[in-house]
Amino acid sequence: MRKAIVEFDLLEPGDRVLVGLSGGKDSTLLMYALAHLVRHLPWPVELAAMHIDLGFKSPEESDYSLLAARAAAAGLSFQVERLDMSQDILHNEEQNSCSRCAYWRRALIHNNAKTRGFNKVAFAHHLDDAVETYLMGLLYSGQLGTFMPKTFLDRTEVTVIRPFAYIRARDIIGAVNKLDIQIPPSPCPLDGYTQRTRVKELIRMLCQENPLVFDHLVSGMREGKRQHLWPAVVDRKELRQKNLAFWRPRQSAEGEGKE
Repeated sequence: MRKAIVEFDLLEPGDRVLVGLSGGKDSTLLMYALAHLVRHLPWPVELAAMHIDLGFKSPEESDYSLLAARAAAAGLSFQVERLDMSQDILHNEEQNSCSRCAYWRRALIHNNAKTRGFNKVAFAHHLDDAVETYLMGLLYSGQLGTFMPKTFLDRTEVTVIRPFAYIRARDIIGAVNKLDIQIPPSPCPLDGYTQRTRVKELIRMLCQENPLVFDHLVSGMREGKRQHLWPAVVDRKELRQKNLAFWRPRQSAEGEGKE
């Protein structure tokens, strides 16, 4: 984690960082890891935790006591924001459910950070997440890219940081097991049945055939790598002009300039 923090300048003196705490293994470990690191820094950084509840469970079924206790144990204040968007997420025809869910989570925590004076939001996305996002964009939307370890948001003037950018999912699982952190089941009704799950399984199968597949995908995400990509798509107007020019009578290249 320290490598990503140093390389991408994720933490600076005086930062107020709001940690997104879903309650899953990734965000729980990130909260503990950041709390431990901040205690040993030679300059001040303030941490707080926030949980976004999008209404997959009823208010009566929702219990935040475990999250609150873990945040308190780590020395962080804790806040919950609930917005019942479950039907919009699960039955939106214009956007897949995972993208819609991520949109609302980000929007709520970014706005909350701005309102409360936090200049940074920390998410627990790790290296496997980045690779999966990279491949998902290519397979499902024809876009080549992934999330960045550090992103400044113009609208809210909040910076998103991802300190686990270099951490593998298997290492997070190992740390959670070693620390005996009990993780509650995900409330998401689509857990295990998403595009990300399918891409995760695809990468796993490819790595069985060639263990270097994951490393190659990581390498492909880096700027500055030699790329051989087709030119950008030509718009219809330009293509029409090129088509007219193609059929216009003209001399061969060898005949040009001859009398």
